[in-house]
Amino acid sequence: MAQPNVLVLMVDGLQGRFFDPGHPCRMPHLRALAAGGVRVARAYSINPISSPSRASMLTGLLPHNHGVLDVIHSVADDQSCLRREKPHWAQRFAAAGYRTGYFGKWHVDRPEDLEAYGWQVNGSTDGEYYRNRNRVSDGGGDEFALRKTLDVPRGYKASMLYGVAHEPAEARTPGRTVAAAEGFLEESLKSGKPWCCFVSLPEPNEPPICGKDVFDAYELGAARLPEHADDDLAGRPGLYRKASGLWQALSERERREMLVGQYASMTEIDRLYGRLLARLDASGQRERTIVVFTSDHGNLLGAHGLIAHNVSAFEENYHIPMIFSGPGLARGALAHGLVTLPDLGPTLLDLAGLPALGAPDSRSFAALLKDPDGEARNFQTAYAEYFGARYTLTQRVWWNGNWKFVFNGFDEDELYDLANDPQERRNLARDPLHRGKADEMMAQVWKRVRDTGDQTLWESHWPGVRWAHVGPLAAEA
Repeated sequence: MAQPNVLVLMVDGLQGRFFDPGHPCRMPHLRALAAGGVRVARAYSINPISSPSRASMLTGLLPHNHGVLDVIHSVADDQSCLRREKPHWAQRFAAAGYRTGYFGKWHVDRPEDLEAYGWQVNGSTDGEYYRNRNRVSDGGGDEFALRKTLDVPRGYKASMLYGVAHEPAEARTPGRTVAAAEGFLEESLKSGKPWCCFVSLPEPNEPPICGKDVFDAYELGAARLPEHADDDLAGRPGLYRKASGLWQALSERERREMLVGQYASMTEIDRLYGRLLARLDASGQRERTIVVFTSDHGNLLGAHGLIAHNVSAFEENYHIPMIFSGPGLARGALAHGLVTLPDLGPTLLDLAGLPALGAPDSRSFAALLKDPDGEARNFQTAYAEYFGARYTLTQRVWWNGNWKFVFNGFDEDELYDLANDPQERRNLARDPLHRGKADEMMAQVWKRVRDTGDQTLWESHWPGVRWAHVGPLAAEA
């Protein structure tokens, strides 16, 4: 069999729950992709902010091993730097004779030297994207039909929370990005060589910006306000409560406009990605192409009374969509195993029959995609780590089946039974009836810390930082 092509479609800041049955967001092309392939029901980001998550996706490494701990534009140039000696999975494809191209949001390293990481065609739009976002956020001309500016609390400069543009997506950054990818696809389809194309859009992340034509097609009443937006966050870290309040500052209409803005942004993206999939179908190469759709992290969107992403380990922040379609994979299947974004590269290399990445922090889940029911039992754990964004903090998240434990180095830990408390309203970490489970899960976190070389945390034996339920040596038990 000929080597498969690879098409990866990524968005920024999308909850995995957008693909739950009955969700009001209209994404016919992406839903069709899921219906004809495999949707992984429990895929997780490794970090709730872009740069660490994307670097992990490309290297298969945890942030403490690749070096990007924060969003790169928010720190000095000598901080959060990608360790260049670490291999990237695109290099494996290029070495195997693939034609490779990356288009859209990069946000991984500076300078934007994508060629060094295996992407022969560098279509990064990071500079253009941020220039455009700054222009529309600080401008306020007539390019928007609707524009909500956030100006609370007092003393912060006004910034856009969401916007409805007169121009359609095709005339904005998402459309230009997809058009560039289409050019690469046309050339690759004619080349006779296998190809690997990555298309990364900065939407629907905040501030969600969409075209008026799509926004107007939604009724505001269709917005699915979170049932747990009224969560008082009692028994959860105080920082979560400190970060809440902006949602409460919005009117009912503004909340719905923000949500519909994200729906409409995803509808635009679906239309653009649908164009790429239609061209692939017309070429006759769809059946020999691995197609992936995913996101770099989730978004809270009012869950627990929080907006945006960053702070909190709630499912809305970490749970992401993950859809695969391609030769040899199950069709019309829902896979219930747990996987993380760094596993993407090892999985693609495995499916293409290429040499492994050799990243110790991730593994291929190709077997799960081929046999979702039979292999689910072998994919029951997931792990994530967070170092803060602009504000430094320590957080580690461990999923084991339906149990979820969050080690917060800055405050109370969290333990949730997702089977009986899917909205994560009741923190069981300090419940005497669940103390044994909390200690067990913390010991599993320490084992992951030890096994992945998270040396700074592993060596936290000094009396002043003994803040965990049980200490590192519990991993040895």
